[in-house]
Amino acid sequence: MSMRVEHELHHRRRGRNWGVGLLLVGFVALIFGLTVVKTLSLGSIVELERFDHVARPQLVPQEAPAQ
Repeated sequence: MSMRVEHELHHRRRGRNWGVGLLLVGFVALIFGLTVVKTLSLGSIVELERFDHVARPQLVPQEAPAQ
């Protein structure tokens, strides 16, 4: 049977690790929330497809022929 005694330094590091972990989770949640809000504010999937920076003629509205 081994006795394990933790040093005071381990307790401080554990507290810092929890703090850094919570900051990382908060940052990921912030980025995810901004992504969701931006995606939902676009309205239609056509608006979302226009952000791929590729020329796609099928997305450009066709003009009516002149009569």
